[in-house]
Amino acid sequence: MSLPVVPLPPLAPDEAVPAPVWPASTRTAATGGLAVGGVALAELADRFGTPSYVLDENEVRTRARAWRTALPDAEVAYAGKAFLSRAMVRWIDEEGLGLDVCSAGELDLAAHAGFPAERIILHGNAKSPADLATALRLGVGRVVIDGTGEIARLAALVPPGCRQRVLIRVVPGVEAGAHAAIRTGVEGQKFGLPIAGGEAEEAIARTLAQPRLELVGLHCHLGSQITSTGPYVTAVQRLVALLARLRDRHGVTFPELDLGGGFGIAYRDGDPAFDPAAYALRVTGELALRCARADLPVPRLTVEPGRWIAGPAGVALYRVLAVKSTAARTFVAVDGGMSDNPRPALYGARYTVRLAGRASRVPARAVTVVGRHCEAGDILAEDVPLPGDVRPGDVLAVPAAGAYHVSMASAYNLVGRPPVVAVADGTARLLVRRETAEDLRGRDVGV
Repeated sequence: MSLPVVPLPPLAPDEAVPAPVWPASTRTAATGGLAVGGVALAELADRFGTPSYVLDENEVRTRARAWRTALPDAEVAYAGKAFLSRAMVRWIDEEGLGLDVCSAGELDLAAHAGFPAERIILHGNAKSPADLATALRLGVGRVVIDGTGEIARLAALVPPGCRQRVLIRVVPGVEAGAHAAIRTGVEGQKFGLPIAGGEAEEAIARTLAQPRLELVGLHCHLGSQITSTGPYVTAVQRLVALLARLRDRHGVTFPELDLGGGFGIAYRDGDPAFDPAAYALRVTGELALRCARADLPVPRLTVEPGRWIAGPAGVALYRVLAVKSTAARTFVAVDGGMSDNPRPALYGARYTVRLAGRASRVPARAVTVVGRHCEAGDILAEDVPLPGDVRPGDVLAVPAAGAYHVSMASAYNLVGRPPVVAVADGTARLLVRRETAEDLRGRDVGV
């Protein structure tokens, strides 16, 4: 039976509240510029150079705790693809979260940072042999099976006498997410196994037949930048219906249900952001209700916030290189661009930009902030207000830069990736150093 794509329910009133785009510690510095974590951003730009990423440690911890508080009985696993470093791994561990990773590289970093492997979940639609071998060697808590071909391949790697706990990623047919490229809960994209058509149930049956795999539950991920709980409520309804069919067909119930992440944040003033408390109220309530109606035990819930924790904690710093006015618009060119933030080019993402190093009483005008790379699409922010006297040498700050900036950065035009600087309580320390010309040359071993 084919299930239609479910349209999003309307936002509930408590879900549409605009959210701040800057870390809670942001203040106006004595110079008239901005400070985060008690440190002036202009000072950080001078000390560490630009472009740079600034990460407010206390904001990360506060936002991690918000999910733990909202869902005290659930597992909260930080989605490492948003941003991962040894310091971030340590913060997440200390705050009691699990960790969701997508590759052997992320697994290796977590292991070297001392993160407990049993609290790690491995994802991926095309896991390499190295990914699976590393997961089994380290003893990760769960592997998310994304396709039927992975079932036998993973089972063959599990040592005799051992069992690997797994989840099956299913596609519930719920359309959600801010852009078509990041909507992963519908059929016709590369992730998961659709409920419609029976692919998910077939994969579950195959997994149950593997003695070296222990199927502990279902997993789904609907998309990214979702600001309403409605799609998750719909997903719960469809997944509990599937769980009831599996109970009737195979006589099994599962202890876990992972609803993934995708929780949206504000990038510009007035944008809504996802509310963990609203999620806890509506989604856990719906899960309990549906399970009671189906006479099923309520599985333990897992959620995977990544962007929601890291994104608002980060600020990107740039220095203005040139200001160019044409008949159509004014361009403010900075020393970074699509190599350190490809999201505007990929998804049409929109950002806030502020003058960070000084105060200005000159009225603002709409400008387009562009990068330094040889691409017409190298645009960081279109039609943003900046003071009319913005000039070369000024420091600009872009908030909500803690997620999918560092992790998606490249060395395009052989421009090294920026450093990451942590701030907290008036101090700053380097977490990830700037990628240098020596680093780039060192990889080039051919003659």
